[in-house]
Amino acid sequence: MNNIYEATSSNISKAAEVIKNGGLVAMPTETVYGLGANVYNPTAVANIFAAKGRPSFNPLISHIAELDFLPTYAKTDSRVMALAKKYWPGPLTFVLPRFESDTNAAIDLACAGLRTITVRMPNHPVALELIKKSGVPIVAPSANKSQTISPTTAQHVADSLGDKVDMILDGGACKVGVESTIIDVTGPHVVLLRAGGLSLEELEDFLNEKVLISHGNPDLPSSPGQMLKHYAPSHQMRINAEAPMEGEFFIGFGDVQGANLNLSPSGDTSEAAANLFSYMRYADAQLGYTGIAMSPIPETGLGLAINDRIRRAAYKK
Repeated sequence: MNNIYEATSSNISKAAEVIKNGGLVAMPTETVYGLGANVYNPTAVANIFAAKGRPSFNPLISHIAELDFLPTYAKTDSRVMALAKKYWPGPLTFVLPRFESDTNAAIDLACAGLRTITVRMPNHPVALELIKKSGVPIVAPSANKSQTISPTTAQHVADSLGDKVDMILDGGACKVGVESTIIDVTGPHVVLLRAGGLSLEELEDFLNEKVLISHGNPDLPSSPGQMLKHYAPSHQMRINAEAPMEGEFFIGFGDVQGANLNLSPSGDTSEAAANLFSYMRYADAQLGYTGIAMSPIPETGLGLAINDRIRRAAYKK
């Protein structure tokens, strides 16, 4: 079954009808491809969890297309709106308090029963057009089987989910390549829950304050991306490797010798982030290797997000 569609305006309109009718649509964003559904349709939201094999206690992100809609969807304050005006559309996700009057069963499911809701505005014309034409927020985790490598192309989605998704809109390769940065803004201090496509340094510069860092509770996550084992290839992965051991496919970074692939020969963490998931996926598909080794990545810029992903990919239960 070929369910990949070129992201023309006509096909985006068809995809919007799929969303309105309770179906699942994979959409490109600047970070990774998302598996989208109507946040107000409980069956559609449940079908996301079923298609991915995702635990129902792991909350989902709502994607919106209009800044003015945010204060009607969740509780905000001047700090939240200033951050949204600065970084939206873009790879920044907020965890916000839900309204006391919000008792929608589908949103309860999307929020994993929490009294917080997770929201962002993606920086991709296809995603924004799809949300606008659908007329509803689109709840969307990454469009892949749970705990496997996130998809950065339409073909990755098809390879992972097949006919479990009704339409896959092909908007090309994702530019950022790692998921959005998630911050909790429900309290007096901004707390980083997941490092991602917006760097910690940039956030702190804008806020002019220290951002706290929390890795959350993997057994009861308050946001996506907190499970200990996540983004995992089928081969065992070894990180901070200076050189490959026998049988390992070696993914390098910077000026290293003997790498099968190099995330960024110049040592650019933004370039490395854009290549990360596609290189991991390629390495995992190569025959004749017993494992994957990854060069050390500095914890600066998008390196914080890269290290978060590869630590979870390498996690051993």
